[in-house]
Amino acid sequence: MDKERTTHKIFIGYFLWIFGFLGAHRFYYGRQLSGTIYLVTLGLFLIGWIIDLFLIPSMNRDADFRFIEGPVDYNIAWLLLTFLGIFGLHRMYYGRWGTGLIYLLTLGLFGVGVIYDFWTLNSQISLINHAAVKKQAATS
Repeated sequence: MDKERTTHKIFIGYFLWIFGFLGAHRFYYGRQLSGTIYLVTLGLFLIGWIIDLFLIPSMNRDADFRFIEGPVDYNIAWLLLTFLGIFGLHRMYYGRWGTGLIYLLTLGLFGVGVIYDFWTLNSQISLINHAAVKKQAATS
């Protein structure tokens, strides 16, 4: 029997939901458009934020299906981005040392780079994990 895929953890989703009125959990689960709407409207005036308390399990299942498991852990990267993004630690974590140092020196390229990473972090990690899995399969 295959082990169940778990790219995203429900605990992290609920932890980020606490900051969900800023869209953190929505970005975490790869829902950039609604994350941006939550950021601008404070979680759809807190109503959407409360409703999401019940929607997180389905968002978690969807994310586990959509994103690729591999050596880079989505959960660690998202926690680093959410709480230390302006210092670039999330980028250093997944091997992008150059841009991580630039973020460190420019406070996340003056915040714009951090917003970009909220939009693209899941796909960046999926690409890295896909390349690692492909490389591992080629050497096996």
